[in-house]
Amino acid sequence: MKKVALVTGASSGIGRAAAELFAKKGYTVYAAARSMEKLEAMATDAIRPVSLDVTDDASMRACVKQVLDHEGRIDVLVNNAGYGSYGAVEDVPMEEARRQIEVNVFGLARMTQLVLPAMREARSGKIINITSMAGRIWTPFGAWYHASKFAVEGLSASMRLELRPLGIDVVLIEPGAILTPWSGIAAQHLRDTSRGGAYAAAAMRSADRLSGIYEGRYITKPEVIAKCIVKAAMKRHPRTRYLIGFGAKPMVWIQKIFGDRVYDRLVRTFM
Repeated sequence: MKKVALVTGASSGIGRAAAELFAKKGYTVYAAARSMEKLEAMATDAIRPVSLDVTDDASMRACVKQVLDHEGRIDVLVNNAGYGSYGAVEDVPMEEARRQIEVNVFGLARMTQLVLPAMREARSGKIINITSMAGRIWTPFGAWYHASKFAVEGLSASMRLELRPLGIDVVLIEPGAILTPWSGIAAQHLRDTSRGGAYAAAAMRSADRLSGIYEGRYITKPEVIAKCIVKAAMKRHPRTRYLIGFGAKPMVWIQKIFGDRVYDRLVRTFM
């Protein structure tokens, strides 16, 4: 019997690459996102598009029900849906801050809640949460994004302790800089939020540098992260976390080895 993977945020970037690789590895894949037009374009016998808005509980319940009604099982959940909202804490409207947490944290948590009964019954499953090196380091103007990713780190670690005795693994994938639309969205959020305010000059410089980093020639392609996701899903005993992609290991190691003050000076100089 084919294993079943449900991938959120699957219409582009890491999610799309992961969905396509799962299909090549013999999984039945439910590719979930808001953009059905993009999902339909990648549909095959092995990839089934399913509508999903991780800020809408009814949409999340319908998505999981559709998979379980058709397949009777979900072996892997890849919580990939998310985005980066950048801006100084003083400038970001609380409505936008709440949306950042709603998408990146509560959406992930709710999708996990919904698939767990079937995984518990099967006494097996993989919950793979796509976080970021941003869950272990920090940058100016990224406070709400970092807060969401730090939250996913803590949430995932606690779930790992709860679920391992039930045969369910929780894995964190912590990408560095990846060639996806993420950087353009984050940089534009920063420009829009900070324009004309007290932080405008520094924020515009940071937005330009953020865009520049993600346009570099050494930036990691989404397919590299997809291989890591599928590898973790297929391993009997996966690692608890995978720090992977451009800049991820050096940035985390610098902070860990040299401490906050040295790390802060480095980031202020660069950003």
